[in-house]
Amino acid sequence: MQQSIRFAMVLLGSLACGIISSPTYAGKENNSVIWASVGTPRHLNPAVQSGVYTMQPGAQIFASPLRVDGDWKIQPYLAESWEFGSDNKTLTLKLRKGAKFHDGAPITSADVAFSLMVVKKYHPFRLLSEVEKIDTPDDNTVIVHLSQPSPALLLSLTPPFCPVLPKHIFDDGQPLPTHPRNLNPVGSGPFKLVDFNPEQHIILEKFPDFFLPGRPKLDRVVIKIYKDANARALAMEAKEADFSPLITDISSIDHLAKLPNLVVSDEGGRGVGPLIWIAFNTAKKPFDDVKVRQAISFVLDRQFITKRLQRGRTQIATGPIAPSSPYYTSDVEHYKVDLPKAEKLLDEAGLKKNAQGIRFKTSILFTPAGRDYSQNVAEYLKAQLKRIGVDLELVPMPDFPSWAKRVGGHDFDMTTDNVFNWGDPTIGVHRTYLTSNIRKGVVWSNTQSYSNPRVDELLAKAAVETNEDKRKQLYKEFQQIVVRDAPVAFINVVPHYSAYDKRLKGLPMSIWGSHAPIDELSWE
Repeated sequence: MQQSIRFAMVLLGSLACGIISSPTYAGKENNSVIWASVGTPRHLNPAVQSGVYTMQPGAQIFASPLRVDGDWKIQPYLAESWEFGSDNKTLTLKLRKGAKFHDGAPITSADVAFSLMVVKKYHPFRLLSEVEKIDTPDDNTVIVHLSQPSPALLLSLTPPFCPVLPKHIFDDGQPLPTHPRNLNPVGSGPFKLVDFNPEQHIILEKFPDFFLPGRPKLDRVVIKIYKDANARALAMEAKEADFSPLITDISSIDHLAKLPNLVVSDEGGRGVGPLIWIAFNTAKKPFDDVKVRQAISFVLDRQFITKRLQRGRTQIATGPIAPSSPYYTSDVEHYKVDLPKAEKLLDEAGLKKNAQGIRFKTSILFTPAGRDYSQNVAEYLKAQLKRIGVDLELVPMPDFPSWAKRVGGHDFDMTTDNVFNWGDPTIGVHRTYLTSNIRKGVVWSNTQSYSNPRVDELLAKAAVETNEDKRKQLYKEFQQIVVRDAPVAFINVVPHYSAYDKRLKGLPMSIWGSHAPIDELSWE
């Protein structure tokens, strides 16, 4: 009740102040959808820029060679068929004939080959690293040669990672990461860009010559950018917007779920795998001692965090691979809260209590965004650590760049963090645990400075193992070792909810959710 009153009061104030105006973009009446977002992308080329707010519009503007459904099965897209060679070191793609870019130019194998090499060179996730060369024997055939088998290759060729760029636009000698057409791209996907105003909106219109007959089903999509999560929720309540993916703040989820005109669902997007954890700087004392890291994991009551602090909207994370992944195992240490065990581990680590009852002092960084998963968790950890004699200082970061600079520079003791699996572990999991990826200055690399030769060996084998059963066994052992070594204390999976007008159908329910094309989205 109090929550509903609070939302109503904020809504009235927002209307009075003009924060929320009457709708400026028509919706169902002209076969359009207003997509509510809170993130401003730097540009619209996902080949050279990661981040969900580039990936989402990028998946509408650009087609990829392949796509993937909600059951992790690869599906045709720009390529109508594909085949691996007998040694799994060549992949032949057969492209659809007659596909066009938004400027009318034909999409050929030369464009696909160019795009794959751009992704290999510039994508922050280091995708397609196994690609050695690409042959294009005719306009509709692409032969990808690999240095070694790559079980993640097909997934890497789907949205949101591998947009097919027009070579005649982007291959003009200008640096790709700063190319001016990243802001105004000619695309290959179901929707063409009409206007990009970073402070207001991204307006997309149906591309009438899209290569899939009958798609897209909408004539227009307007991604409207709101200043924060609360303003976005208010826009959905006021029926100013029709569709809002990637809602993570729990107050908004709870409130919007009560509105009769909306559906609020966490379906779709199972491949994203967003994990919340507390990271330890294992290069600094006392966190170079595994017993200290384990002790802190044993003070965290994850049931309390997920059920009380996060009101049952989250799921406990038990290890580095999200429960939605086919490579997940629950056969790991679950670190159920055990304060006596935590104290015993700290005693064994030589961290005895002093006369004031303090074992050691340390600090934790957290970002201002996502209070449910950062500040609240840090405050809870401070109270728990006090019970076992650890004095924890809370260090709020003023903004994301400040946090990223500290963490990427390895200038921290502990920090809250939110890291995505991105489908195949080679894409989003390996980066956190490989010794070779300890790269100072790069956030979301191995900023924990964690190193275990057996983990490096397992991940190297899993990266090339094409037998699924063997690959799952490699990742099982990997998860067991990482959970035991505790370079991070795993807490929960972030809920990625979508709210949408109940009259909409054909929502993006693949493993990528709203990071995939919405070419089947339509009104009843």
